[in-house]
Amino acid sequence: MNRRLTLASSVAGAVVVALDGTVLTIAQPTLQRDLDASFAQVQWTTTGYLVAVAALLVFAGRLGDRYGHRRLFGLGMLGFAAASAGIGLAPGIGWVIALRVAQGVFGALLQPATLGMLRAAYPPDRLRKPLAVRTAAIGVAAAAGPLLGGVLVTELGWRAVFFAQVAPAALFGLLALATRRPEPPRTTVRLDLPGALLLALTLAALVHGLAGVADSGGLAAAAPALEVAVVAGMVFVRHERRTAHPLLPADVIRSAAVGSALGVLIAASAALHGTLFVCVYLLQDTLGLTPFQTALRSLPLAVFMIAAAPLCAVLLRRSGARRTTVTAMLVLASGVAILSGASAPLPLCTGFALVGAGFGTVMVAATHVVVRHAPAESAGVAGALQQTALNTGPALGVAAATLLIHVGSLRTPLLVLALLGAVAAVMGGALPGRAAAKAEQQPQRGGPTPATAGREAG
Repeated sequence: MNRRLTLASSVAGAVVVALDGTVLTIAQPTLQRDLDASFAQVQWTTTGYLVAVAALLVFAGRLGDRYGHRRLFGLGMLGFAAASAGIGLAPGIGWVIALRVAQGVFGALLQPATLGMLRAAYPPDRLRKPLAVRTAAIGVAAAAGPLLGGVLVTELGWRAVFFAQVAPAALFGLLALATRRPEPPRTTVRLDLPGALLLALTLAALVHGLAGVADSGGLAAAAPALEVAVVAGMVFVRHERRTAHPLLPADVIRSAAVGSALGVLIAASAALHGTLFVCVYLLQDTLGLTPFQTALRSLPLAVFMIAAAPLCAVLLRRSGARRTTVTAMLVLASGVAILSGASAPLPLCTGFALVGAGFGTVMVAATHVVVRHAPAESAGVAGALQQTALNTGPALGVAAATLLIHVGSLRTPLLVLALLGAVAAVMGGALPGRAAAKAEQQPQRGGPTPATAGREAG
């Protein structure tokens, strides 16, 4: 695939997944009434998807490294389209839940590939702009999702939400599989099936447990799942240390820059989604705003998230990932802190704007570090780890917010989430600094020497 088509495919895959989550939230009440489903069953349309995605992301990334990201992307998009069509035709809630799990499986195939394809198509020193475009598109999808979902559900019913995903997913899936251009040489490392199963069990149990905390507001119901996650995680770590062909390559997981970037992404996504979860109740139940007024107050978040993505590409080039990420996390934390005490329109809009600007910048900067500092042959695993962080963080943030609401007031979780953002800013100190940013620009000026080319590949 040429670079423009690769970027378009990467953006399309990311947008389809982003829209799927946002529009489903709008459709759930109507879906529940139409299928005569319980609240718990409707919740499983989301939980089942998240568990499937979390369980398979890393293994899917490794499959992409082994068999080609374009091929995995095409299969993932076509499967996602087929599952969406099936949900639109589903006769009952059981079918919807089962097909949502299937949709999660195909979503896990395509998500790491959207980053793996970019890493294979662009030199490391030219990844900033395509990642910024991808992040801005996700921001647009997040902003447009509730509006699009509302229109579709109101005018055509909840099934239209899923039918609308079929055409774009099928189109880009077919384009990816029809392209005959050869892909870069792929890794021949064996697939670590025992490690994949252990990690899948760990992540699935963790996400399921965190979702249980959010649903019940307590740890008792979620404790068994969380215990399984801890035990399986310990066995997985032991297995990875002993196997000759680990699922997680050492050159990825032992990188201080990659580890720091993943930690920042988890913290940033936890702070964002925990804040949004709390603010819906704060604005409507405490301040008495209508859903439309709530949407207007929070609109600056999406606007500034979209605007921050292209600006971050410039900041990365001039200041490096460390300064950019640390500053952005402090901006995000200050926005959450302002929201914790805000009630008037101006402070609320200001807080949401700062959260959006901080998160949009962190998304591009931390993702750039993860993808760039992973070897090309491990790009799928790196992309999968980035996606895992962004899927685990929201579950963690909402679960923590739910527990904290039961301990204190609605504003208590916001203060804790602001503190989490400040801690993540400290964590960002392990990212590459300005000197690394300058070094990245050298190939553009005079071309890489063999020595520097080898260093840049890793």
